[in-house]
Amino acid sequence: MMNVLGKSSWMARLSPERQDTLLKLLILSIACILSFSTRLFSVLRFESVIHEFDPYFNFRTTKFLTEEGFYAFHNWFDDRAWYPLGRIIGGTIYPGLMVTSALMYKVANLLNITLEIRNVCVFFAPVFSSLTTLVTYQLTKEIKDSSAGLVAASMIAVVPGYISRSVAGSYDNEGIAIFCMLLTYTLWIKTVKTGSVFWGALCSLAYFYMVSSWGGYVFLINLIPLHVLVLMITGRFSHRVYVAYSSVYCLGTILSMQIPFVGFQPVQSSEHMAAFAVFGLTQLYAFVVYVKSKLSEEHFQLLMKTIVLMIVGVVGLAGSILMITGKISPWTGRFYSLLDPSYAKNNIPIIASVSEHQPTSWASFYFDLQLPVFMFPVGMYYCFSKLTDANIFIIMYGVTSIYFAGVMVRLMLVLAPVMCIIAGIAISTILHTYMKNIDMTKPAPATDKPKKKGPVADSSYPVKNEVSTVVVFMMTLFLILYTFHCTWVTSEAYSSPSIVLSARGREGNRIMFDDFREAYYWLKHNTAEDAKVMSWWDYGYQITAMANRTILVDNNTWNNTHISRVGQAMASKEEHSYGIMKELDVDYVLVIFGGLTGYSSDDINKFLWMVRIGGSTDRGSHIKEKDYYSQSGEFRVDKDGSETMLNCLMYKLCYYRFGQMYTETGKPSGYDRVRNVEIGNKDFDLEYLEEAYTTEHWIVRIYKVKDLENRGA
Repeated sequence: MMNVLGKSSWMARLSPERQDTLLKLLILSIACILSFSTRLFSVLRFESVIHEFDPYFNFRTTKFLTEEGFYAFHNWFDDRAWYPLGRIIGGTIYPGLMVTSALMYKVANLLNITLEIRNVCVFFAPVFSSLTTLVTYQLTKEIKDSSAGLVAASMIAVVPGYISRSVAGSYDNEGIAIFCMLLTYTLWIKTVKTGSVFWGALCSLAYFYMVSSWGGYVFLINLIPLHVLVLMITGRFSHRVYVAYSSVYCLGTILSMQIPFVGFQPVQSSEHMAAFAVFGLTQLYAFVVYVKSKLSEEHFQLLMKTIVLMIVGVVGLAGSILMITGKISPWTGRFYSLLDPSYAKNNIPIIASVSEHQPTSWASFYFDLQLPVFMFPVGMYYCFSKLTDANIFIIMYGVTSIYFAGVMVRLMLVLAPVMCIIAGIAISTILHTYMKNIDMTKPAPATDKPKKKGPVADSSYPVKNEVSTVVVFMMTLFLILYTFHCTWVTSEAYSSPSIVLSARGREGNRIMFDDFREAYYWLKHNTAEDAKVMSWWDYGYQITAMANRTILVDNNTWNNTHISRVGQAMASKEEHSYGIMKELDVDYVLVIFGGLTGYSSDDINKFLWMVRIGGSTDRGSHIKEKDYYSQSGEFRVDKDGSETMLNCLMYKLCYYRFGQMYTETGKPSGYDRVRNVEIGNKDFDLEYLEEAYTTEHWIVRIYKVKDLENRGA
């Protein structure tokens, strides 16, 4: 009893300010723990394993960095990738992810904490998601106040739009990029508020970290100049903004050019020209203000007309010459795709074939965000009602990210943080407005003593206590439902590694399919060390990382011609494909097939993209997409399928010996459980390839390319 009283008196002795600080620390600590723990479903259900495809390349390069050192990593020529071209690793990646992981690994070992580099990579994203929670709090605090910051931090800790790219095992650039992006934004707003070169230098360092980690840094270097431009147009430009942007742009550009993969792009590519133009505009604006203070109005107008005409003429002429001569590179295909969603489909099928580059459906916004979707307009209203430099920035961030997220589903990741921030502002303001009108005290007896002054409740409407109670109750209910929704989405949709598949049996039990690792293990131990494996580009990173075999194409997708050649081999008849495979020195062909298990992400469902990419170059001009459709214009693999489709290499490699398989009770042999049809071509043999290995559930099938027959004397 005395112990409890002692603790109570200890709390009572704390000043209100310290109690407030203690409560904030407690809430932030819970949010960080929740952010980390909610991303561990995949580890608890499966094991500590890397997910997806790109993370396997990142893991392989990180492992090389920790074993060989930074100098060897920077100069590494990978002869296992893009045979026979190879790949220079140091000059073609953003190294921030790998360097950070290697540093964490080295520090842990220095402190005698034994960690395997694989586990560092698996838990990397959950750790940085906790740091993102703290940065979100600070950013929202700079924009509104600490109360809104606590709500925003709690929301981003569990929002599915961010969790989708930061679960345990999702060792990709986005796992660190969102932290870097929000840190840069926080320091940018701090720099604008203070006009300090010190904060500008810190913002530049954060921007450099962002550039080293993710190609999405282009969004930052266009949003910040746009913010400065809007401040100019609205008459809010000041000496503080001039110092902030000048210091951030100069230092940030110089630092970003130290990344080999970026190089001189900040001063040569079209994506960076807006930042350069705004930098020039700020210098001109500052010069105009200075000259105006020294000249009369008449002389100033004359001088300005002359200078503006000269500058416009010189800049226009210089820009045209640089564009024509190629000194300023045009926009990339991905950038064009953000401005015109149909551009990639019509011009660059390799970009359009990636699922995460597809437009976002309306359902995805609710699925990945839930409550913030409805609170976003309310938060925007509150931001507009009290415009500040920081509020203008977050409004622009919200509007631009909504557009880009609608164009490309992958950019939902960029939208999720600002949704949580603006929703946090809305929820905090609503609760603050209505909670003060809830009468929690009993009527005090009448006394002659004067009443102490305190917070005055709003008496502008009747039954305010009842209305406020209902509003607060509803907001609490919405937040509880938001938590349940986020937990369910994380558990069911974003916690299944693609390398290990699972399904529910008839009795509700979980069934595991470990065919991918089984196939890669077979390749590693049953093929020659210098064997070349041809597969579609999705599986390239996994083959090099897990099987340690040479592949022709991988997920980097930098050489459309090389990928097109693989697509041509898959889409052609066996005899024609054999010539292409011999030209590329292929030893084995690997395909993914889901007809037996119902795995829908197989190569047959991706096949039309192979046709489109294969026919996009001159050497593939004989491949026409219409030839692979039935007479009714459908893509089919049954008896109504086109002759071209039923006799191409991909069809034969997937359905070889499948015509004798019974997959479901009451269905004929050769019944495809993904397409829900009986295949049209069952009885065929392979002439130029032979089956080398098929995994337990037929998901991965490997074929050996036969050698050319010796010529007779």
